[in-house]
Amino acid sequence: MMRLPYFAFRAPRTVREAAELLAASPTDAMLVAGGTDLLPNMKRRQQVPSTLVSLRRVDELRQLANGDGLALGAGLTLSQVVRDVRIHRSYRALWQAASSVATPHLRNMGTLGGNLCLDTRCNYYDQNYEWRKAIDFCLKKDGAICWVATGSPKCLAVSSCDTAPALLALGATVTLVSAETTRQLPLGDFYRNDGIHYLTRRPEEILTTVKLPPLDGWRSAYWKLRRRGAFDFPVLSVAAAVKFSSDGTVEHARIVLGAVSSRPIEVAGAASALVGASLTDDRIDQAARLASIPAKPMDNTDFNLLWRKRVMRDFVTNALREVRGDDMREARRKLSRNERL
Repeated sequence: MMRLPYFAFRAPRTVREAAELLAASPTDAMLVAGGTDLLPNMKRRQQVPSTLVSLRRVDELRQLANGDGLALGAGLTLSQVVRDVRIHRSYRALWQAASSVATPHLRNMGTLGGNLCLDTRCNYYDQNYEWRKAIDFCLKKDGAICWVATGSPKCLAVSSCDTAPALLALGATVTLVSAETTRQLPLGDFYRNDGIHYLTRRPEEILTTVKLPPLDGWRSAYWKLRRRGAFDFPVLSVAAAVKFSSDGTVEHARIVLGAVSSRPIEVAGAASALVGASLTDDRIDQAARLASIPAKPMDNTDFNLLWRKRVMRDFVTNALREVRGDDMREARRKLSRNERL
């Protein structure tokens, strides 16, 4: 049985109080909200903070407000995100992404902010302490070599967050608060392509709010590949968002790939291929081909890496067809049952 290590536990009631606790011990304290990722990592000794600062009692992190778009508190559970009709109606990709995370029990605990800060994953890293010790650990934790690519100077663990690609496609920004400062940045600037230092959030900062702009005229979709039809992390994901003019012409588009790198990848060239014309099959095929070029999946998650590279085009195609208005329910049903698409 894997057990948690000893740690001190703090339960502040305000963001200010939580930020001050982090500032007092930025290298030894970690934030915990739902704990669905951090606590299993602690049992595997991947992360061993001496102090956990809980955000469960901070009510201001659970706000969801209308205004110029939609402001979502980072402490909202994924179930609360899924239940909100405004998200279902206007930000469909986020609704689909949040709905696909884990199981209902874990979505009841896991938070939006926690999912955005999800630790990067790798077959060599996500094992218990004894297993990792037997192979002499890895670059991400306690070792000096990346077992995925032994000549790589950096860790290649994969970003497996569901909500990040969707929110990137929707143009989200985030707010980070510390005891001294508050800053806002586009969600794309929140991530680095580095399996270890994958977030630009400083250790003393708290992710407090995710802001979505008004998206009149936009439609979006999120597609996810995993071994089973539920529970599993993505081994490939695609988020697409398209703004249409009144005559059906594409005015603007975003396509974001997930689980193929240490950060979500926005493929601007593929999205640009859609602009200025209707969303025809030929345009979709061209965008899907361009989107697959920068995707370089590694052999550190489920399924064969060459096959995952090949089906990237199919998933981009499916996402764009759904955005266009095609009935994709049968394709989604086959995907959930692992039937051949």
